[in-house]
Amino acid sequence: MNAMTYRGYAARIEYDADDRIFVGRLAGIKDIAVFHGTTVDELETAFHETVDHYLEVSARTGRPAQKPYSGRVLLRLDPETHAAMAVAAELSGVSLNQWAVSTLKEAVQH
Repeated sequence: MNAMTYRGYAARIEYDADDRIFVGRLAGIKDIAVFHGTTVDELETAFHETVDHYLEVSARTGRPAQKPYSGRVLLRLDPETHAAMAVAAELSGVSLNQWAVSTLKEAVQH
């Protein structure tokens, strides 16, 4: 995964072969915030400046900065999958929520 994180914000990074630069875009928000750099150090500095500027502008204008995600997820599952998850959680000795969080964290780390 080509990503960077700073102050709770994540950015997706791509390489633009035509311009020979790295281009980043804040992920998980609807506002458009893009930055670029020719080296990893430049890219990281531009990312930090972009997040800081985004938060400063939001505070100055009174328009709340969008947060990447609330931490709440609603899933619609078939009853069989829901039941299998509940059993797996019970067998693990944790709540369904704890089991799902642990399982999802493990999945995204791979």
